[in-house]
Amino acid sequence: MLARVRANHRVQLWIGLALGVCFGFLLQRSGVTEYDVILDQLLLQGFTVVKVMVSAIITGMIGVHAMRSLGWVRLHPKSGSIGKSIVGSLIFGVAFAILGYCPGTILGGIGQGALDALVGGLAGILLGSWLFAVAYPRLQKPILLKGDFGPLTLPVLLKVNAWIIVIPAAGLLFGALLWLESVGL
Repeated sequence: MLARVRANHRVQLWIGLALGVCFGFLLQRSGVTEYDVILDQLLLQGFTVVKVMVSAIITGMIGVHAMRSLGWVRLHPKSGSIGKSIVGSLIFGVAFAILGYCPGTILGGIGQGALDALVGGLAGILLGSWLFAVAYPRLQKPILLKGDFGPLTLPVLLKVNAWIIVIPAAGLLFGALLWLESVGL
C-alpha cells in the first residue's frame, strides 16, 4: 500500500492537505492563532506558543524517525548554510514581530476569520516569496551559500544512529514542557 501512496502524488497531496487541516485545527484550539497569545509569548509573559511548538517538535521528531526506521519514508535533508540561516531567521523574525503570525498561524487565523491574517499575512507571504524569488540569483553566491555545511544532521555529524539523538532530545524537551507547566508558565 505504501508503494502505491509513494507513486501517487495526488494522494500524497490529499494526505498532506488533511494533515495540514488537522494541524491548523490544533493550532486554533490551542490558542496560538490569537494575537494576545502570541504577544504574551514575544513579551515572555506566557509560553503557550513555546509549549505548542515543543510538543509538535517532539511528536514530529519521533514520528518521522519511527516512519523512517520502518521504511515508510526516506529523508532527504536540504543543504544548509550560515547565510541561509541568517537570512531566513531575519525574514521570519521581522515578519513575525510586525504581524504577530508565523506561516502556520497565518493559515489558522485565516481559517478562524482574522482579517489581519488574510490581508497582512497572506499578502505578506505572497509578496515576500515573490521578492525572495526575484532577489535569489543575486543573493545566492554572496550571502546564501556562505558557510555551506551541506545536508548535515546531528546523527550524521556525530556518526550515530538517529535514535541516539532523538530519544534524549525528546526526553529533554518533554522535561522542559513539564518544568514550564510546574512553574505556571
